[in-house]
Amino acid sequence: MFKKVLIANRGEIALRVQRACKELGIATVAVHSTADTDAMHVRLADESVCIGPPAAAASYLNIPSIVAACEITGADAVHPGYGFLSENARFAEILEAHGITFIGPTAEQIRIMGDKIEAKRTAKALGLPVVPGSDGAVRTAEEVMTEADRIGYPVLIKASAGGGGRGMVIARSREEAVSAARRARAEAKAAFGNDEVYLERFLGAPRHIEIQIMGDGRGKAIVLGERDCSLQRRHQKVWEEARSPALNEEQRRSIYATCAEAMQKLAYRGAGTIEFLYEDGEFYFIEMNTRLQVEHPVTEMITGIDLVHAQIRVASGRPIGLAQDDIRFSGHAIECRLNAEHPRTFVPSPGTITHYHPPGGLGVRVDSAVYQGYRIPPHYDSLIGKLIVHGNTRVECLMRLRRALDEFVVDGIHSTLPLFRELIHHPDIANGAYDIHWLEAFLARGKV
Repeated sequence: MFKKVLIANRGEIALRVQRACKELGIATVAVHSTADTDAMHVRLADESVCIGPPAAAASYLNIPSIVAACEITGADAVHPGYGFLSENARFAEILEAHGITFIGPTAEQIRIMGDKIEAKRTAKALGLPVVPGSDGAVRTAEEVMTEADRIGYPVLIKASAGGGGRGMVIARSREEAVSAARRARAEAKAAFGNDEVYLERFLGAPRHIEIQIMGDGRGKAIVLGERDCSLQRRHQKVWEEARSPALNEEQRRSIYATCAEAMQKLAYRGAGTIEFLYEDGEFYFIEMNTRLQVEHPVTEMITGIDLVHAQIRVASGRPIGLAQDDIRFSGHAIECRLNAEHPRTFVPSPGTITHYHPPGGLGVRVDSAVYQGYRIPPHYDSLIGKLIVHGNTRVECLMRLRRALDEFVVDGIHSTLPLFRELIHHPDIANGAYDIHWLEAFLARGKV
């Protein structure tokens, strides 16, 4: 087992990893920018190192500074959390070259799944069902029109690099295809420095279903259930559930077996999430995230398995310690991502939290690194924290979530709490009758 882990992240995920390390008897190192000097993960770490000014490029994305922090403190492993360098293959390679373990997949696995075109080719070869689309990148107007005609309209033009909905444009006719591809390329170039795009069939009303897997890097992989992440705004997840209200046990068994077999063939190492669109009883692979997900707590709540503990064990060379038959699912869990944003305009709302009271009670978990008097900086994402609620049934979970939302107090800034208080009373939410377009249509009607 590792003696000291450096956590190359900030906010709630840095604190989440820190807690897991302490439970395993591992010393922790927090890195931070000058904007995060008073952050909770810095206060609670065994050691801390300032790695640069507020801008992420000069601090949390500064690989030389992070490697230097490892050498100064004697950290023998790095946990990257999510975001920042968590899916940076070069970072993983550099750490390994310095004799420091990257708590995550191999650099090659990160590289394969980080390129959406290569990821789709690999998924297809591994036996995962994929969305019909182009075999690779499309580069000319003629190629765009030819492939769009073959796939059928509407068609989605997507950037091969990056994520978060950037570089994604819908074309509903042949006339729109070329201009849509031009827009997608421009967005992709601006966001990721890579203007390569490809085409996929646009599904009209799918759900977003993701499968949590854990591999030991030696050919064993297990599935820890699915999450439904269909409530999204601009392709960003807002509300996640485990398990999905849309699937039955036969569908679960089938997709679990397919994913486990694929990851065994890949000899995948660590935690990963295989993401699908699901429509009319069919799954379609869209991407794989080679890291811990923001929404991992809902999986922990229904399985009782600490995913960060599992990541650390596997990275240290130990077996997963679980067989597929050992996994038992209990009840239902929902996570709400609470952001420092205006609940109608979604404009970020940095500033000082004047009053803060998280909810509690049976089945209620809050993953957050904020506190009363904490100043949310304007330099990073707007996540305040995550409210995760568990119940024996989905109905009980929804009732408990309603109570927890009523208890939650965050004053001094705008937050998305009013959005969730509105959603929890909507009959479509109660019935689980929503798809990936539902939330944007709801917001367009002027709700909240």
